[in-house]
Amino acid sequence: MSNVGVAFLNTALAGLATMLGAVIVFLSGSDNKKFLSSALGFSAGVMIYISFMEMMPMATENFQQTMGERAAGMATLAAFFGSMLVFGLVSHLVPEADEPHEIKTEEEMEAEAHEKALEKVGIKSAIAIGVHNFPEGMVTFMTTLLDPAMGVTIAIAIAMHNIPEGIGVAAPIYFATGDKKKALWLTFLSGVSEPLGAILAYLVLRPFLTTTLFGIVFAAISGIMVLISFDELLPASRAYGETHLSLIGVILGMLVMGLSLIVL
Repeated sequence: MSNVGVAFLNTALAGLATMLGAVIVFLSGSDNKKFLSSALGFSAGVMIYISFMEMMPMATENFQQTMGERAAGMATLAAFFGSMLVFGLVSHLVPEADEPHEIKTEEEMEAEAHEKALEKVGIKSAIAIGVHNFPEGMVTFMTTLLDPAMGVTIAIAIAMHNIPEGIGVAAPIYFATGDKKKALWLTFLSGVSEPLGAILAYLVLRPFLTTTLFGIVFAAISGIMVLISFDELLPASRAYGETHLSLIGVILGMLVMGLSLIVL
């Protein structure tokens, strides 16, 4: 197999490891509120740790290739908080879906509102993780072309990252709707963006992939992931009264991601 084939295979397998996260969610049972609280906290821990300990340093490192240390730091902060502002405004402007023709009891409306909010968390997580996986696919693909052994190592590390990310996408969707197909489909879409990033890198972006562009992308994705974690995942994980499990989930998410970065 050529380096190009190996590079595409590495990237696809790493991206689709998100599906294993969905399988773990399905095995937990759809009425396991303790698992959901832990899983959402775990996902928040994963996203926060990735953002601050991996993505942000990568952004600064890329910026430093073309500018001084202080300017690189300022560029990272600008992209980080700028992405928060843009994503927050877009989320605020998107209208909420509603069913005005059905008459429901107060309890039904409260339960439905909670389910819709939980489903919204899953969709936002899928978008954020999908965007996060896109440049990862580019990096994995290009690294494998240059050094296949290093590319395989990076692909394994990313696959390990993607399993808990898959939990973060599938858990809120499945627990809100009970629909395995929808949860699996959204998890698949969040993961398939990785090989799509590889395809785009190969066909279009190879001449334009600069360190500055990667710096902007990594810092911007970090901002989006942190915003979703604090604004969506953490409140949802504590909504069942399992605050200690939520916190334990956050800590475990950070620990797993930290260990995977060190070991892999």
